[in-house]
Amino acid sequence: MNAISGALDWLTTDSNWQGESGVYHRLGEHLYFVGVTLVVACLLALPLALWLGHLGKGGALAVNLSNVGRAVPTLAVLVLLTLTPLGEHGDLPTLIALVLFAVPPLLTNAYIGMREVDRSVVEAARGMGMSGGQVFLRVELPLAYPLVMTGLRSAAVQVVATATLAAMAGEGGLGRIITAGFNLQNTPQVVAGAFLVALLALLVEGVLVLAGRVCDPSPVTRVKVGRIRTGRPGRAASGATK
Repeated sequence: MNAISGALDWLTTDSNWQGESGVYHRLGEHLYFVGVTLVVACLLALPLALWLGHLGKGGALAVNLSNVGRAVPTLAVLVLLTLTPLGEHGDLPTLIALVLFAVPPLLTNAYIGMREVDRSVVEAARGMGMSGGQVFLRVELPLAYPLVMTGLRSAAVQVVATATLAAMAGEGGLGRIITAGFNLQNTPQVVAGAFLVALLALLVEGVLVLAGRVCDPSPVTRVKVGRIRTGRPGRAASGATK
């Protein structure tokens, strides 16, 4: 209880939020790591996973290879990269380690989402004259959307938590608050830093859940799938058959 009350005191002290070592500055650094990591990981993983899922070939191999990253501790990768010439390029080793950690859930969920699309719906769409690109954009991708977003949320939460390891390489982020607390033997500061990381992870997941619901194409997709199953293409598909 003393650590918890001490952490509350630490969090409510204005001086701990200001300056280069303050919470605001460390939070900005942490969000930078998370944002860059997710953008790069999505650009690497999603196109490959969606393409392989659409083709139905090579996906198992890609997923198994990406899962190797889960078996290797991120801290070990970070330390090894820091010892290479890449360590001379600032936060590049940290970003590479985080991207390698974020790729597996994105790749796995996106591929599985594409492969779990009802094949009878896909074949019916093709039978109605839709091209491969139209089937991908109008049928497969919307139906795979829930699992794609699940992978994105999982990757985001994991990266928020793992980005604290940047402090081990001398970089910024909320992890610096935790490591500084350890160095000072200040348990309340360690608890406060851990609380901030957990709170940020929950906030990021909440934002992605809300964004996922706002962008969810499911209602429109269900109508399109119903038309495809009954052989009534509607305006968009009718145009594709002309």
